[in-house]
Amino acid sequence: MKQLSRYVSLVWLLVLLLLSVCAEILPLPYAPDTPDLDAIAAAPFSGAHWLGTDSAGRDVLAGLIFGARTALLISLPATIVSALLGTFLGSIAGYWGNQRLRLSAVVMVTLGLLGLAVAVLNASLGVYLSIGAVAFGGLVVVRRISGKLSTTHPVPLDAAVLLLIALLTAIPRLVLVLALAAVQPPSAPMLLITLALIYWPSTAQLARAEMQRIRQLPYMEAARALGLRDWQLILRHALPAVWKVVGAALPLSVATLIGLETTLSFLGVGLPPQTASWGRTLASARQEPTAWWLIVMPGTVLVCTMLALRQLALTSIKKEKRGE
Repeated sequence: MKQLSRYVSLVWLLVLLLLSVCAEILPLPYAPDTPDLDAIAAAPFSGAHWLGTDSAGRDVLAGLIFGARTALLISLPATIVSALLGTFLGSIAGYWGNQRLRLSAVVMVTLGLLGLAVAVLNASLGVYLSIGAVAFGGLVVVRRISGKLSTTHPVPLDAAVLLLIALLTAIPRLVLVLALAAVQPPSAPMLLITLALIYWPSTAQLARAEMQRIRQLPYMEAARALGLRDWQLILRHALPAVWKVVGAALPLSVATLIGLETTLSFLGVGLPPQTASWGRTLASARQEPTAWWLIVMPGTVLVCTMLALRQLALTSIKKEKRGE
């Protein structure tokens, strides 16, 4: 039974991926944004509209296929970007902690000024970089007063990363995404960046915990005794093991981000009005409450996709635990 559910999940995801890639060349009778004024809120299997139309006469089947492409084009890159960012920040926090990385105060003030400059030029990164700039700047002022600019001092990387995680997780994720998406111009790239910047703490926590475990393993101590540098240890020996754990959870991340993108589209935030999405198809049911297919069709596709990704994640996690 488990094998069957796994194969069904893989087939569903492959079909969804194939339809998304081939959406432009499929022989669909209508484009997703082309209304058929002779078939307003038409029921499924009526004429050329196999899955019916919405209250504006737009084909539901075309909306679902192009909506799948929108979901994948946003959720997959956002998952990859958040996984890379979270793995990087979580790994350096777990490996160096608060005492193992030491820098001179001159380097700290340079990084602080650079962070402030980037924060001023790019407001979307200001939340992260301004905190680091203030922390570095404050430390430099203290060291300057005490006359210790030439000495090295520990950099509290772990505390800084945990502070960023606490700041981002203190607010419900949906509320934070809505707030950021509402102040940005509606576009797919901006929504992708917003989702990636919001979701990385989950990956960072996982990578940090795994790096703290790996750092204390005997082979890491042996490699360190042989004279390998820290970055060599991280890149060659630690990160491959960390990425196995992070990669096993990637399908769940994709499912979460698809859910967030669908919710934002349902609320009319994040994407341009002409962009097809499952959430926009669901939202069209508010103009035609009796059109049950506007809820059943996209809802079924969304639930099946979520379940398939969950099954894939469970399989990956079990394989990772068995060491395959």
